[in-house]
Amino acid sequence: MKDQTDIPALMAEIGAAARDAAAELAFASSESKQTALVAAADAVWSRREEIIASNQKDLAYGREKGLTDAMMDRLMLDEDRIRGIVDGLRTVAEQKDPVGETISEWDMPSGLHIRRVRTPLGVVGVIYESRPNVTADAGALCLKAGNAVILRGGSESFHSSSAIHSCLVDGLKAAGLPEAAIQRVPTRDRAAVTEMLHMTGTIDVIVPRGGKGLVGLVQREARVPVFAHLEGICHVYVDKAADPDKARAVVLNAKTRRTGICGSAECLLVHRDIADTLGQQIVDDLMAAGVEVRARGLKGTMEAAESDFGTEFLDMKIAAKVVDDIDEAIAHIRQYGSSHTEAILTEDDAAAARFFQRLDSAILMRNASTQFADGGEFGMGAEIGIATGKMHARGPVGAEQLTSFKYLVEGDGTLRP
Repeated sequence: MKDQTDIPALMAEIGAAARDAAAELAFASSESKQTALVAAADAVWSRREEIIASNQKDLAYGREKGLTDAMMDRLMLDEDRIRGIVDGLRTVAEQKDPVGETISEWDMPSGLHIRRVRTPLGVVGVIYESRPNVTADAGALCLKAGNAVILRGGSESFHSSSAIHSCLVDGLKAAGLPEAAIQRVPTRDRAAVTEMLHMTGTIDVIVPRGGKGLVGLVQREARVPVFAHLEGICHVYVDKAADPDKARAVVLNAKTRRTGICGSAECLLVHRDIADTLGQQIVDDLMAAGVEVRARGLKGTMEAAESDFGTEFLDMKIAAKVVDDIDEAIAHIRQYGSSHTEAILTEDDAAAARFFQRLDSAILMRNASTQFADGGEFGMGAEIGIATGKMHARGPVGAEQLTSFKYLVEGDGTLRP
């Protein structure tokens, strides 16, 4: 590997190796990819003490940098979270290989038989912040979809990501696949990020996973296509036909289970007819759990400012507002949302259908916590991120979303008149 201080040369070398690996992965067998992922899972579990020791170095670094509690929670690994990484790797390993799958096929009057089949994207660049588990998720999903991947983790997770990446390489070796299929940028130098964003001849798509600052930078500066969401401003609307017990439990979970993830509820909307009863009960539940409720039309911790609506708190804080009806809730979400995840709590099928039809966020839920906005919970094993754009991938980006397609056309000496 070249001198790590010569960032352009370093990234050019990584990029060339990734492109070569991608060419080989495009026709790698399903069995070899499965073997690599199972072996990687075994390596993560057998080396868990080493990974936790590396994570302790990152936690110390994070404390020195003054990371928030939410960021420190994202960074922390313990045995339970490592078990989650292992389970994710195994789940992806067992999934159907999307590469080569026939999406559709048809015959033309001309005599041509046409098939549209899934094909790898090529080389994926993943830029992420403090969550070291993204190293495993992104590596596994890209490999499953036949893509080479270049991982650039945050400076906070430098040691943890290195240890997990080493386990992924162990898996590649065990399966006889190119080690360059999953590469990690071995420097904290931010110039490597800038270089990745400009690698149009090497990287086919960039996936940023992190806070607004990182994602905004990538969307502004990238010359490579981007799958991203800028913010997770998730809304929960409590309809007048909500079941009280369900609603109270779901809202509490949606806000407090883990406040630092993009699926955490950031705004509560309550139908006026239940504002003084169920709505206020829910606000009281949140405050009793330690949540700062910035409310309008409800008795919260403090009065909501206009700027609280459309804010991603990623903390024990939530904006709350009374709305006249479902249409005002929909209008509010359209104005302040980020097209990530919205939930309606109602027993009224017509209200749920209206909510689903008239909003166009990537994920819409009924009577379920927004914390389920996660690839693992969608049966994808893991996710590389949540995409809120409208081109190509949308919602949780799993292995299938990391493919493109090509047309295979067969004739029999067929000529066009």
